[in-house]
Amino acid sequence: MAGNKTLEISELFYSIQGESTFSGLPCVFIRLSGCNLHCLYCDSRYAVEEQGRTVTVDDILASVAATPGVLVEITGGEPLLQPNVHDLIAKLLAGGRRVLIETNGSLDIADIPVEATVIMDIKCPGSGSSFFYPENIQTVRKRASLRAGSTEIKFVLSSLQDYEWAKKMVLVNGLPTFAPVLFSPANNLFSIKDLADALLQDRLPVRLHLQLHSIIWPETLRGV
Repeated sequence: MAGNKTLEISELFYSIQGESTFSGLPCVFIRLSGCNLHCLYCDSRYAVEEQGRTVTVDDILASVAATPGVLVEITGGEPLLQPNVHDLIAKLLAGGRRVLIETNGSLDIADIPVEATVIMDIKCPGSGSSFFYPENIQTVRKRASLRAGSTEIKFVLSSLQDYEWAKKMVLVNGLPTFAPVLFSPANNLFSIKDLADALLQDRLPVRLHLQLHSIIWPETLRGV
């Protein structure tokens, strides 16, 4: 039965959205367990290393319903590794929730409804896991034609070398013409000032983006 579908959950919590153009808004987070990448700067490694708990989609919906009227973000780990996530997305949308899906960009996003907003990473070489599913670029273009802002593209940068790599990716593919693009410095690896200076020098049409929750709760690793 559809109501008995399950997902492996690392944590479910209510906090401030910190990693998109929705940054600063109250948000319920559903963090799924497991990931197919192993980024060197990962700040949610526990979602991969620790066994998640099995929860039915209906029980997740009930937990989300306890905090009405705010964003819902499905994140990980890598949420698209679990096929039943699509049932969760569909039911959240049917219930009138605004849904964000944070994905590492290595898996096909074509089956995500355009009514949900995809926040898609493109991993730079400095991540140590720079695999990207190339067809996603055309999928983002298609999603943009159906609903503006339906996808956001995020690069996490570990160095000026990553910046140059990401800049080339942005310009060659014309990414800002069909999706908001965010450049975020990896915590403790790349200076915010150096990134700001590079963006000002190149006049690149992307947003300098900081991890808001890491600024608010710098000592808290979970539940934020």
